[in-house]
Amino acid sequence: MNTKITKLLGIEYPVIQGAMAWVAEHHLAAAVSKAGGLGIIAGGAAPVDVIREEIRQARAITDKPLGMNIMLLSPNADDLAQLAIDEKIEVLTTGAGNPGKYMESWKAAGIKVMPVVASVALAKRMERAGADVVIAEGMEGGGHIGELTTMPLVPQVVDAVEIPVVAAGGIADGRGMAAALMLGAEGVQCGTVFLASNECHISDKYKELVLGASDISTVVTGRPSGHPVRSLKTPMARKCLKLEKVGTDQSLEELEAATAGSLRKAVQDGNYEEGTFMSGQIAGMLTELRPCEDIIRGMTEQAETLLKNAYRRFE
Repeated sequence: MNTKITKLLGIEYPVIQGAMAWVAEHHLAAAVSKAGGLGIIAGGAAPVDVIREEIRQARAITDKPLGMNIMLLSPNADDLAQLAIDEKIEVLTTGAGNPGKYMESWKAAGIKVMPVVASVALAKRMERAGADVVIAEGMEGGGHIGELTTMPLVPQVVDAVEIPVVAAGGIADGRGMAAALMLGAEGVQCGTVFLASNECHISDKYKELVLGASDISTVVTGRPSGHPVRSLKTPMARKCLKLEKVGTDQSLEELEAATAGSLRKAVQDGNYEEGTFMSGQIAGMLTELRPCEDIIRGMTEQAETLLKNAYRRFE
């Protein structure tokens, strides 16, 4: 499937793996890139030396294009911005801030920049800053989310900017990809579906919860603080909602203490009681573990078939 995204990024399929903190490391990123999509290594707040090693280990697995994500509010953002240049990263995705101050040096290094946006206004701002692509992410996705759903967000962003748009949030198969393309997107970014991949190195408990999820298994916490997060309904998520409902200074302090390190406890330890198991609403569609190659090719082939059949229906 050739789109503006595949041509721009030098990839075979217009599928980008989401930069999930603690999850998107070299095994997963390399598997996605090797399969013809674009794998992303999440920078997060990890030390630069750790991310450098992750990049090099991914490079040892595949010579296909590789991406990295930088959360611009991270204390390591400046160092990670330079690391991307030093390690010759082909693509950068960004979030939580404006990448404008890095853009000139990234462009000089030949890096393609794709900020994640949750609104039309932010998409326009990123285009003015020099972004090559914007990733319009709806609130169906897992992790940190905005308020707009994917269906209304994507076409409005497509209409508002001249650069290509990638759709994200609530996409797990060819039906979601076909819908995104019909909305005007040139590709899709997927996160939760790759939690259910063989190459995703998360705890067995995390995978068990994702595969056992239904359509109503996720909940959004963090709205009172202005930083909403979608995750699976677990004891930690329920505790967060309870403390948010109380809304006192003491309860919010307790909430902050309880959630510290909770994502790592989910990803690495499989701690059901204390972990935050981030996931999108499409978890209910996932019933088995599959190789990344099967996920990407199956999604693309299904989308192509659906789009061809859709046109035939109206001939």
